[in-house]
Amino acid sequence: MTAAELLGMQDSLGTIETGKLADIVAVPGDPLSDLSVMEKVDFVMKGGAVYRRPESQKP
Repeated sequence: MTAAELLGMQDSLGTIETGKLADIVAVPGDPLSDLSVMEKVDFVMKGGAVYRRPESQKP
């Protein structure tokens, strides 16, 4: 949020809200507490499109 404010783009970036731009990596846990959850990505959202790993490639 702070970076968006510094760029003067808080109306379109900085928080996850309807109408704002966001790229998201969803993981099953808190990566600040346990970095290993970054190896277990549930999905990635880029430009409004959701990308999931095919079932055949899941560990």
